[in-house]
Amino acid sequence: MNIVILYFLSVLMLDSKIKCDDSFIKTDPSILEDARLDTFSLIKKYGYPCEIHRVYTEDKYILEMHRVPRGKYKGNYNRRPVVFLQHGLLSSSAEWVLMTPEKGLAYILADAGYDVWMGNARGNTYSRNHMTLKPSSSAFWKFSWHEIGYYDLPAMIDYIVKETGERKIQYIGFSQGTTAFWVMTSTRPEYNEKITAMQALAPIAYIGNIQSPLIKALGPFTNSLERLFKLLGTNEILPNGRLNELAGQTLCIEEAITQVLCYNLLFLICGFNEEQLDTTMLPVVLGHTPAGASSRQVIHFGQLYKSNTFVNFDHGWIMNKVKYGSFTPPAYNLSAIQTPVFLHYADNDWLSTPKDVDKLTKEIKSVVGKFRVPLDKFNHLDFVFAKNATELIYNRLLNIMNQFK
Repeated sequence: MNIVILYFLSVLMLDSKIKCDDSFIKTDPSILEDARLDTFSLIKKYGYPCEIHRVYTEDKYILEMHRVPRGKYKGNYNRRPVVFLQHGLLSSSAEWVLMTPEKGLAYILADAGYDVWMGNARGNTYSRNHMTLKPSSSAFWKFSWHEIGYYDLPAMIDYIVKETGERKIQYIGFSQGTTAFWVMTSTRPEYNEKITAMQALAPIAYIGNIQSPLIKALGPFTNSLERLFKLLGTNEILPNGRLNELAGQTLCIEEAITQVLCYNLLFLICGFNEEQLDTTMLPVVLGHTPAGASSRQVIHFGQLYKSNTFVNFDHGWIMNKVKYGSFTPPAYNLSAIQTPVFLHYADNDWLSTPKDVDKLTKEIKSVVGKFRVPLDKFNHLDFVFAKNATELIYNRLLNIMNQFK
């Protein structure tokens, strides 16, 4: 969603036969290469070990996980505590490694002695397989982030526990990665026993106070968008593809006059913080993001915005009665969450606002701490892409996590 308008601009440029010759591209070729590499190849490029693991969910989706079992240098760690990272909406495991070893959270954790596992939600670049359904089938896309929390996270966590022999693991979620965690631990409370501690970066549950002008403009039309998607047969939102490459390697390089559009679109959705935006990395970010999602994921968030509640997917009053036994979707029982939770938020986050985080804090009884990023302009995407994320949040994150090793 974060570059919809940019995509339209890209198409217009192509139709107008406006071309950028390679001779104009002065951005570091290594950066442009990173935009093209997949997560596995990106990690290997920077000298870290990486493994690919495939997991089968109860409802037969096939998910791909990426593992960084140790840091670049082996060190003297006899036992490596396990941490699982779950990405946000329209993203993938690349979110944790595309900012290079000095800034990418997965690298930082691996070098700090952790066994790092990164999940990929159903429907994104790396998890587009099912035992019987194909992505070309509308049935494949009949899921929201509810199913990601109810099926995907448990399947990946069970796999990690079995593979590593660790009874409990640590969890880090960003944005939708936190939403799915609330779903899992409230609807399948037994998974509280498998998580030592949960770090929520830009936590999302209640979103009634969203400040993003673009999201606020679209929010009231959620029902209309759902009908339009059905009419058009649009089941998938913004898969990774050729337009990502165009945006990342042509429109958003440092020398392009259109680069200002790239980061202004990011600001329009997530909040303004030009100071922490590394424009040299825009080609890499937009080479990997968006990574695809189902239209229902977006619609479900729209329903939360309209209702200012944290509830199951609204299928309409008839189907709600059939599925839930009530005409309205039931609320998630956040009081069932028992895992120690640490909430990390920012004043300038237009998607995970301080007011909504406060409301979430009151609902989850196991919240141990709520931490503000000490920078007034820190925004939503800064949690994973900021120049100084290590100093502003990751060091504190590690200090907290080390208490649960």
